[in-house]
Amino acid sequence: MTKRSSVGVIALVPDAWEYVVMSRHQVLRRLAQHFPIVWIEPPPSWRECLKPGSPSFLAPDRWSEPIPSLEVLMGGCRHPNFYRPRWLAEASLRSRLSVARRRLVSRGAKRIALYIWRDRFANALDLVEHDFSCYHVDDEYSFSDEETPTSQREAALLQRVDQVIVHSHALLEKKGKLNPRTALIPNGVDFLSFSEPRSEPADIAAIPHPRIGYAGVIKKQLDLGLMVRLAGARPNYSFVLVGPVMNVSGKERELAELRQLPNVHWLGEKPVSSLPSYVQHFDVCMQCYEVNAYTRYIYPLKLNEYLATGRPTISSPIDAVQALTGIVTIAHSDAEWIAAIDEGLTKAANTSTAVEARRAVARTNNWDELVDRIAKLFPNDPPRFRETLAATGLPA
Repeated sequence: MTKRSSVGVIALVPDAWEYVVMSRHQVLRRLAQHFPIVWIEPPPSWRECLKPGSPSFLAPDRWSEPIPSLEVLMGGCRHPNFYRPRWLAEASLRSRLSVARRRLVSRGAKRIALYIWRDRFANALDLVEHDFSCYHVDDEYSFSDEETPTSQREAALLQRVDQVIVHSHALLEKKGKLNPRTALIPNGVDFLSFSEPRSEPADIAAIPHPRIGYAGVIKKQLDLGLMVRLAGARPNYSFVLVGPVMNVSGKERELAELRQLPNVHWLGEKPVSSLPSYVQHFDVCMQCYEVNAYTRYIYPLKLNEYLATGRPTISSPIDAVQALTGIVTIAHSDAEWIAAIDEGLTKAANTSTAVEARRAVARTNNWDELVDRIAKLFPNDPPRFRETLAATGLPA
């Protein structure tokens, strides 16, 4: 591919580069093959900057380049995070944005694209000179189990930006009508990493078959009670959990019960590079999500990762899998889950035809091709792009 280095990208993201790998990590590491990028990490609070003994005490800005053409700005005390007053919070954000913009210009960028990953950064549109803006929606950011309308702040952002990207059909249905330039691009997979055979890591090799596996963050959106019941119903099966435990607020009791079961094996967080080695050595993969207004909008990263291995995959009836009947087994009740797990262990579920059908779906969602599509949404000459929009009568 040809790098269009005349465009530099400022990425406003809600977390650090050295964090649990999310879709934004996957997208931006590949988008850096097209454009130079500055990933702006959330800065420390002003209190941390002034607290002796804090890692952020009077800390300067720091830069890193974890991969070629992607630089990470780790903000220091020059422009910390302020929550109020508003003018001070905006002044600090403006300062961070200016530093990022100057960095890109020094690397030869003649046009600046502002790539926003949360609506809380909406005011950045007014705080830095830029030529193109994109808002990437990879979740329902209300995080509510109950259906809620799009907030006024997010609706205004959706309407103002030059491009919107959403990850799921449900998000497209809810938010796409607010901007005619909305593209549906699902979460993807590093297909070769998950499909090419890997050796079995020692910690999972010690766990007896059959292995019923989950790979991802253990969080409150999962039906932990269902996991407890499944493991209890099949005590001779090994239930393997790979990933960090994060926010399980309200489900601490279920988590504790799950930890006590002798056939539930906790392998913890793994580097993204070694994750395929674990998923490939599951016998059945599971997505035990609660079904509610929040999970209606998700498109799990693990979905195509599971399918790329060819392993039988079972899911709660979330919106993202409804079109995959015959590829993913959808289970509505405990009885259906148990039957689906048992069926996933049979020869019929693991024929070469069945394995290839799963991989074929994942292959169409390879991250490299998906990010190539995203790159083409970023015009090489943003001012001309705006003129084209004006000529078509679309809002600019």
